[in-house]
Order: sequence, then structure tokens, then C-alpha cells
Amino acid sequence: MKGYLDRIEEGKFAVILVDEINKEFILPKAELPVGSSEQSYFDLTIENDKITSLKLNEQTTSTEQEKVDNLISKIRSKNKDSKFKKK
Repeated sequence: MKGYLDRIEEGKFAVILVDEINKEFILPKAELPVGSSEQSYFDLTIENDKITSLKLNEQTTSTEQEKVDNLISKIRSKNKDSKFKKK
């Protein structure tokens, strides 16, 4: 199963979203794998409604970041070609 580190709250708690089951999990930040940051993706195991295994998935994190970067580039390039003049 895949999870996504959405945010860090109060500098102490990691909020991980799991789209597959439409759930949010809150863990102590100290339990995150080394190298984790906001917008990181994880391979995880959930048992009895708790995350029992959490591994950073650098491949998915990189791929998803590239998608976001490409979308931002497209949006910015479209804004330059606007037909409306700024006053």
C-alpha cells in the first residue's frame, strides 16, 4: 500500500494520507524513515488500523515531483501567452 506525507504538524507529528483506503494517519515525526520530508511517498503496511511498516519510496516521490514540476511549468507558460493586457 502507498502513503503520502502530507504535512508535519507542530514540528512533532507526521500526517500520512493513504488514498487507497481514504484514511489519514498521524505518527510521531521521529518514526519517519531517514530522508523523509513533506511530499514523500512510502510503501507501508497497515494492520489493525495502525501503520506497522513504513519505507520511503524514493522512486515514486521523484516521479510524482516531476509531474508536479511539469504541470507548474505548463501553467506558467500559459500565463505568459495571455491575450489580456495588464493595466
